[in-house]
Amino acid sequence: MQLFFSKNIKNGIAQLDEVEARHAVQVLRRKVGDAMQLTDGEGHLYDGTIIEIGKKNCLVGINSTIEAYNERPFRVHIAIAPTKNIDRFEWFLEKATEIGVDEITPLICKRSEREVIKWDRLNGVLLSAMKQSLKTYLPKLNEAIDFQKFMKRDFSTSQNFIAHCIENTEKQLLSKMYKLGQNCVILIGPEGDFTEGEVAAALQQNFFAVSLGNSRLRTETAGVVACHTINLLNE
Repeated sequence: MQLFFSKNIKNGIAQLDEVEARHAVQVLRRKVGDAMQLTDGEGHLYDGTIIEIGKKNCLVGINSTIEAYNERPFRVHIAIAPTKNIDRFEWFLEKATEIGVDEITPLICKRSEREVIKWDRLNGVLLSAMKQSLKTYLPKLNEAIDFQKFMKRDFSTSQNFIAHCIENTEKQLLSKMYKLGQNCVILIGPEGDFTEGEVAAALQQNFFAVSLGNSRLRTETAGVVACHTINLLNE
């Protein structure tokens, strides 16, 4: 199945934007009468038929709709420090989307090596990964936020964890601490790790200190491992 994306779906007709239309018509050579599957990134899977095409447009008549397609009963929110090499951060976004993530917050920490991100480009990475992995929920990408400001949010409806590598501190494996079927927020620090002050601030907000295993992981790898751990436990 080749999955397309459209936010413009009204009265049983979906209109692809210019990029999606060009890919469908000029690259994949789709024609009027061809079947097409679409999603709006909000959990709907649409089965339709192409009814009109042009160089920059493509209209699809919707034949049937599946709501909450492959919806999971839990949510995963990864708050992670963007890497200095943005390609590595994009790799994390891609793989986390393929595995299953609902929300991502770029976290600016004291030791962060990058504080500015291009939201549009990164959201495009999420969109491509969603379609490639045949998912119908587009992860929410938040604007970058300072760690201390993030700590002022309400985390009362989720299990909350901070993964760090500070030695001689009490930590438990994430796989042992997480309770199945529950929403979770997991903090992943920069290459230089969280500071002791940041860890203390998180613990004061009822976050639990966790380990992702014996290996020392890069930031983007840690994010993927955390995401995969929660999804695997819920299988």
